[in-house]
Amino acid sequence: MDENSGARHYDRGDRKVIIPPGPNNPVGSVWIDLSRDTYGIHGTPDPSKVGKTFSSGCVRLTNWDAEQLASRVKPGVRVVFR
Repeated sequence: MDENSGARHYDRGDRKVIIPPGPNNPVGSVWIDLSRDTYGIHGTPDPSKVGKTFSSGCVRLTNWDAEQLASRVKPGVRVVFR
């Protein structure tokens, strides 16, 4: 779990993506890392897009919901999608 302490780096095919820190970046104020590379649960600076915008392997929540969830889970928690 990374609570937006700095820029995030991850590979997206042939290019590396760098996401700057801050609540208005594409992953919002919180990133909860999942075991598969580039997959996570995160916030969004635009709550109107929750449930309407496609994401490759991520679950998008409002920033406040992502922050609440992050405060209740610990590294190593098992996440199951059904």
